Amino acid sequence: MYRGVVHVLAWSLATGAAVTLSWWGVHTVMAGTAYDPPRALPITAADTTEQGSKPVAASTARPPAPSRSPSPRPSATSPAPSPGRGSADPSSTPATPPAKSAPPSPTASGRIAGYDTAGGRVVFDIRAADASLVSATPGSGWSMQVWKTESWIRVEFVSGADRVSVFCTWHDGPPRVEIGNY
Repeated sequence: MYRGVVHVLAWSLATGAAVTLSWWGVHTVMAGTAYDPPRALPITAADTTEQGSKPVAASTARPPAPSRSPSPRPSATSPAPSPGRGSADPSSTPATPPAKSAPPSPTASGRIAGYDTAGGRVVFDIRAADASLVSATPGSGWSMQVWKTESWIRVEFVSGADRVSVFCTWHDGPPRVEIGNY
């Protein structure tokens, strides 16, 4: 009897050690792979306005080549121009592209619209007769699932028993977005 208990105890310890070692090896290899949740850049309120047919730069666009003519140097008494969109002087634009990538270019009649919910953020490209999903990012502690058909898109965020659904439908008219908490 004592001998059987020793064998079961030894087998249990060896099996536990093997499972722990295997899990640690797989965890180490899989950490930082494509299984991490996707990260999306936030879209500010300025990005959700109607864009019309105004072209939007792609995130892969390179800055224009610097001109060969010498630019005037700022004097010691004048403040250095601040880089960015708010500069009044067009020669003060930065030589590097902005760190934030631009949203996808909408069609001539489309607009980019973002919707913040308790479960996450959804961004649609809404056109006159249909819409497309630009991005959907779940909040911390929430998971997400997306359904698409020819006449609607549904994004559902789930955290435990809480559910938040964002519907974009256009089957019986222009696209409209409805948000429901369940």
